[in-house]
Amino acid sequence: MERELLLECQRNDRNAQRKVYEKMAGRLYSVCRRYLKNDEDIEEVLADTFYKIFTKITQLHNPGTFEAWARKIAVNECLQKLRTGKALFISLEENLIHPAEGTAENISFEKDILNLLNFLPEGCRAIFNLFAIEGYPHKEIAAMLSISEGTSKSQLSFARKKLQELLVNQNI
Repeated sequence: MERELLLECQRNDRNAQRKVYEKMAGRLYSVCRRYLKNDEDIEEVLADTFYKIFTKITQLHNPGTFEAWARKIAVNECLQKLRTGKALFISLEENLIHPAEGTAENISFEKDILNLLNFLPEGCRAIFNLFAIEGYPHKEIAAMLSISEGTSKSQLSFARKKLQELLVNQNI
């Protein structure tokens, strides 16, 4: 992100904020989409994310870290939404809904994976995203979600196992 553009955002320049939004909305939407299923929830979290970005941008001291900082805000907003929505974790014995036959036809591999993530319970999906995609260690995940490291590890294991089953069932 351009340093001057971010400095203008720090001065509450609406045109600069619009440009930042246009550059980042798609990327941050993709981040939110990995955590949340419902489009209305995603849009709500995305709006909250940009609100937080623009109200706290003066706290950003290194413009070179803007994108990582914005992603972290989006992830935290998604996790907050999941926490307030309902119980985040499930029993490992809970049965999952399986996707309908043929839903993966003519869709890119990346979209297939994102679609399959929707069939994971929210807690497993959140931990899978935090660990496998965002790169957080189990200790940080446990602290973020107020769970034990063991719970984080078992939920990740469960998510991986179910994703493998879904991949085999969809012939991806």
